[in-house]
Amino acid sequence: MALVDNRYARAMAEVVFARKLDANQTLLQVRSVADLVNSSQELRHVWDNPAIPAEQKRSLLDAVTSRLGTSQEVRNFIAVLIDHQRLMQLSEIADALEHGINDQLGLAEAEVTSARELSASERNEIEREIATMTGKRVRAKYATDRSLIGGAIVKLGSTVYDGSVRGQLHKMKEQLINQ
Repeated sequence: MALVDNRYARAMAEVVFARKLDANQTLLQVRSVADLVNSSQELRHVWDNPAIPAEQKRSLLDAVTSRLGTSQEVRNFIAVLIDHQRLMQLSEIADALEHGINDQLGLAEAEVTSARELSASERNEIEREIATMTGKRVRAKYATDRSLIGGAIVKLGSTVYDGSVRGQLHKMKEQLINQ
């Protein structure tokens, strides 16, 4: 993540906690604006064009945020990004904001990929193990990948724990090659 993304995300996270905003709702609102920006070339053209007056950009922003039902804080945050020509980085800034909010809330983000759909009890067990390792509450996202053959891969930040059969076979292959 770029330093710029983190700076804006950190500033917005401070607003969220200082004003006691609903962190999840705020993040959803930022992501909804990011999705709209990503899907609308016309919006990007207006908000990125230095020839268009700032008042016109803000009027459009007010119309968009009103339609989306975003908070005044999110509207102001987007206005700052438009003023500083950072709107094209909004998706990355939203990712950094999510990481910052989760960190403040003591949440660890985990991506769990398994060979098959996991039952509720299996998910709970994995989340308990992650919580023990990190000392944080866990927010996990689950996916399946049949090519793993069995087991699971857990990604925590940039650390990957590979407990898949495919991963174990790969390790065995490497050991055999290196002997």
